[in-house]
Amino acid sequence: MEKRYIMILSCLFLMGMLTGCIQKDHLPDGTKLIDKEKFIFAASGEFKPFSYVKNDDLSMTGFDIEVGNAVGKELGLEPVQKRMKFKGLIEGIKTGRADAAVASHTINPERAKHVTFSTPYYYSGPQIFTRPDSKIKTVEDLKGKEVAVAKGSTYADTAKRYTSNIKMYDSDITALKALSIGRHDAVITDFVTGKSAKKEGFKIQGQQLIERSEQAIVIPKDNPLLLERVNDALQRLRNDGTLSRISQEYFGEDITIKPE
Repeated sequence: MEKRYIMILSCLFLMGMLTGCIQKDHLPDGTKLIDKEKFIFAASGEFKPFSYVKNDDLSMTGFDIEVGNAVGKELGLEPVQKRMKFKGLIEGIKTGRADAAVASHTINPERAKHVTFSTPYYYSGPQIFTRPDSKIKTVEDLKGKEVAVAKGSTYADTAKRYTSNIKMYDSDITALKALSIGRHDAVITDFVTGKSAKKEGFKIQGQQLIERSEQAIVIPKDNPLLLERVNDALQRLRNDGTLSRISQEYFGEDITIKPE
């Protein structure tokens, strides 16, 4: 009987592990958190200057990380960063491995089937990047060309509109680096990321800005009170100039203001 009981408990534990279920604390207002004193947010650490790993202690830094830290403090919680591969972030938030993802996710209908989004904390858009000597200038020039993108990004879907020859990388930076040293014909990525990579010496050139996009914090669908609190925190950070200051620090311009 005792062995049977242990086996049942083991099966239940394994089922919980497989489904990703994590017991969460409930704050007095009903907000659910992994730890009631912490705001645990995820990012990839592969998306410089938005999130990247520091050499000294392997912790992450960057624009997204600073925004996550600021939101956590505004919530009255200890901000705790958690590193995950970008392609697994949506599933990680959906299954409760972190309270939220602050990782430059573009708001789109496909992702909205699985998670909810905060109000945008910055505005961007996909841009074509090539080597300086390339004849590719617009999306019409991409037909049949080899285009590199980051796995799990919306830029893969963008690229599919113009070519079927797509190469996947773990991050936008590694895709741009490959382009810079002579691989592929182009990369489609966030225009801020490409501009920052060029400043760091990558031999790339920005071409057509394809469209505008809104980037937001990702939150589980079953936690509407956290969404409300995060949106309130973001609004306060807009009002007091914190988001603008963080943007100026990393980009020399304010990308948190919606373009006209």
